[in-house]
Amino acid sequence: MIFHSLDFAAFFLVVVTIYWRLSHRAQNLLLLGASYLFYGWIHPWFVLIMLVSTTVDYWAAQRMEDDPDNKRRYLGASLVVNLGMLGVFKYFNFFVENVRDVLGAMGLTVASPLLELALPAGISFYTFQALSYTVDVYKGEMHARRNPIDFALFVAFFPHLVAGPIMRAKNLLVQVESARGWDATKARHGVVLVMWGLFKKLVIADNVGVIANRVFSQNDPAFEVLWAGVFAFGMQIYADFSAYSDIARGVARWFGFELVVNFNHPYIAHSPGDFWRRWHISLSTWFRDYVYIPLGGNRGHAVVAACTLITTFLVSGFWHGASWNYVIWGFYHGLLVWGTRTLGRRWALPEYWPGPLALVQVALTWLAMMAGWLFFRETNGEFLGHFLRLTPMTTMEGEAAIGLHFFMLAATWSLPLFIHDLWALARERQLAPVVWTESRITGLGLAGVQAAGVSVLASLTLVLRSTTSLDFIYFAF
Repeated sequence: MIFHSLDFAAFFLVVVTIYWRLSHRAQNLLLLGASYLFYGWIHPWFVLIMLVSTTVDYWAAQRMEDDPDNKRRYLGASLVVNLGMLGVFKYFNFFVENVRDVLGAMGLTVASPLLELALPAGISFYTFQALSYTVDVYKGEMHARRNPIDFALFVAFFPHLVAGPIMRAKNLLVQVESARGWDATKARHGVVLVMWGLFKKLVIADNVGVIANRVFSQNDPAFEVLWAGVFAFGMQIYADFSAYSDIARGVARWFGFELVVNFNHPYIAHSPGDFWRRWHISLSTWFRDYVYIPLGGNRGHAVVAACTLITTFLVSGFWHGASWNYVIWGFYHGLLVWGTRTLGRRWALPEYWPGPLALVQVALTWLAMMAGWLFFRETNGEFLGHFLRLTPMTTMEGEAAIGLHFFMLAATWSLPLFIHDLWALARERQLAPVVWTESRITGLGLAGVQAAGVSVLASLTLVLRSTTSLDFIYFAF
């Protein structure tokens, strides 16, 4: 079930109507059943995989509290089951194929059976969410929960289940356990988030996605065409993924829940490090807290700290998919973050460049981030190598014009995102003479302004939506 379908609209209206007529415990039971229905709408057996993870983590956390002398053993069981399932469904064929290739290069031929298993949607998200719970219980940062319904709902809560944001137990589980009351203001804000998310998905992401798909379907695009396609994909993945997060947050508010902000205008970042504080925030902080810091963080010798940082990015890249291009993408970003930090300290560069230079700083970071999307988008290593060797000198007559056409078309569709982000930059850096705030709204009030904005967005979405419907990109992860 997807957010922009009639099935989901009917599902949501039925669930939310019943929800607010129930007691707190009945609400949780309803949401749990609705979440399993949502997740198993296309492939019911996906629910069984989630139930295994949920059951093991529920049991392991309790055993860690009841038998603290052996808590490492129970944490190990949680790690083995969760990472094992992730490994089987997502990475098994990748490892088998690579072992086969290595042995083949050595002149050895071996049978290499591959698993024909569909990747359960969102498995990378909910396994990491569940693991954060067992790790936090192991570290003594929270108590194991004894109510199986509450814990299962924490894992399966449908608004963010398939593509995040990844919620920590200390945030979401507390909300699951607390009584919730209807809040009209929160619901109204939720409608705005959902409508803005639908606009970004159906109008921006799907339209620029068509351009990106057209470019990357070519075996030998011209230099200008290729990078126009990379730009289109960079805008597509931002609009697409942030749209899902916005819709998830908006839907959750209608049930009295508050999900974390997952994107904070990443394309106005002033450095690669700042980009990762703004992009997919829930995953970035997860890797920071559960991988980077346990490995040592920035402590110790500079070389060791650099290796720790780059290793974290390599693991993050591999989390995205069983393909070497994701590892390269992670390595690229690890080098960028390490390199800019090192050079910044060595040359005593200010973190924020003053005045108009801020725009130059943001533009340079934006270009570096855009270049990285080539490694993310192209999964074929042979094509990727060929694309990296392209130069303007190889462009045939007329192809540069095609590339410019694609670039301008993608930029036009992405214009609302540029305006949104540049306004945020003006507010952050106080580049605008007047900073807009909600308190400045008069007349109809905030509710009236929001209603008008939702009406405009809905109208534009109906008129401008792409005729080609594309899946949310992160459904594949």
